[in-house]
Amino acid sequence: MLKRHAIKKIIISTGTLLIFFLIYFFPNQNNFSIPEEVIYIDELTLPLYTIDQNNYVARTNIIKKENDDINYIINVLTKGSINSNYLPSNFYSPIPKGTKLIDYSLNDGLLKLNFSKELLNVTEEDEEKMIESLIYSLCELDNVKNIMIFVENEKLNELPNSKIKLPTTLDKSYGINKVYDIKNFKDTTKTTIYYLSKYENDFYYVPISKITNSDEKNYVEIIVNELKTSPIYENNLLSYLNASYELESYEILENSITLSFNNNLIASLEDKDLVEKVKYSISLSLRDTYNLDNIIINMN
Repeated sequence: MLKRHAIKKIIISTGTLLIFFLIYFFPNQNNFSIPEEVIYIDELTLPLYTIDQNNYVARTNIIKKENDDINYIINVLTKGSINSNYLPSNFYSPIPKGTKLIDYSLNDGLLKLNFSKELLNVTEEDEEKMIESLIYSLCELDNVKNIMIFVENEKLNELPNSKIKLPTTLDKSYGINKVYDIKNFKDTTKTTIYYLSKYENDFYYVPISKITNSDEKNYVEIIVNELKTSPIYENNLLSYLNASYELESYEILENSITLSFNNNLIASLEDKDLVEKVKYSISLSLRDTYNLDNIIINMN
């Protein structure tokens, strides 16, 4: 009796697991959906900067698959690689097909990447975007502060086609999607601002580094004023920050910043998802400009 009862329990448990397996791995089209976008990064995702359909280096997220994040990121960013299909359909990889990461080393925050010679096959249109993509993707990792690029053990000191000189080490101060509005190279200000862009029903973020002749160093107000300027200088870059938005106060501490503003963050506060996206645009812009870990936004 007890033996039959035990066998029955095993059969029921096995059947339940089989049903779960079928539902999980072969979901019905009517009840299976992919989230529009993972905005907040967690231990299951990696932020990645690669080229979108508008030819910007833009921010997206990929599912974390391997323990070696550096090799994995390089693989996804390489055309024709085994993992390049993890990118959304409107993004493409900037590293030339056939490029291999021969080896790398990471010491005290400095990441040295040694690529095969195929890296030099990058087109002139993509060469700076490739550098920006590598910098911003890899410097998102907690233990990477700056990078150096080598091609078969030779330091890459200039872009392969345009011959533009590269800094000795590369970090986010290099800029991304750079826009110049300058008369000379004295008293320049560089501010990186994250706009929203949209492909079909999906939102994602596009950082723009603006270089201007200005001695204005109040980056908080620069970022806010740029995000609420209407219309945006490019039609495919969006900002939903309300033009009537008022920054009531802010406080910058050693490793954090707190902002307080009125309730007019966007024209309609009923769209909570859009409010969060606007908050995140502000947060990403402040993080990259001030190199802060904590951004706190308060709404009255």
